[in-house]
Amino acid sequence: MTIRIALLLLACLPSLALAEQFICRVMTISEGDTFSCLTTENKRLRVRLAEIDAPERKQPYGAEAKQALSDLVLEKQVVLHVQEVDRYGRTLARAYVGSLDVNHTLVAQGAAWAYTKQLKDHRLKDAETLARNMGKGLWQLPAEDIVAPWDWRYAGKIAVPQKTKPSRTASFSQFGGG
Repeated sequence: MTIRIALLLLACLPSLALAEQFICRVMTISEGDTFSCLTTENKRLRVRLAEIDAPERKQPYGAEAKQALSDLVLEKQVVLHVQEVDRYGRTLARAYVGSLDVNHTLVAQGAAWAYTKQLKDHRLKDAETLARNMGKGLWQLPAEDIVAPWDWRYAGKIAVPQKTKPSRTASFSQFGGG
């Protein structure tokens, strides 16, 4: 079914199906690795930055990561090097403002991780290691707050059992009664 959706999206956006890169103007920032932009054909696209993963909105450093992306691209023209359309219909791409590699810059600033599941450019892993070693961005947080976004998302899917209050009979029996 997801293949059908991707094919439908590609049919609706023929310029994406044929072009490896194109220009758009960034209109809104959703998270530290996701934004919406307007193409030169006035089509609105949701773009997810490829090969990186930024903290989620409610995660420690999520707001700062969103601001870092905003500082780099909001209301600017970006060149997108499209890699694919993901299962959510977002365009996965590397983004550039002039000669600035936005994906690499976010990792180098400590606002995102190199996303090893998608990694094609291994310089991103080097940038992450350097940012970590220098204590930049999220790497200056207390250790317990540094959680990779994919682990954060997974933890949110695990059902945490509710603690039950002891019943009155249980309390009564603790003291030798009933």
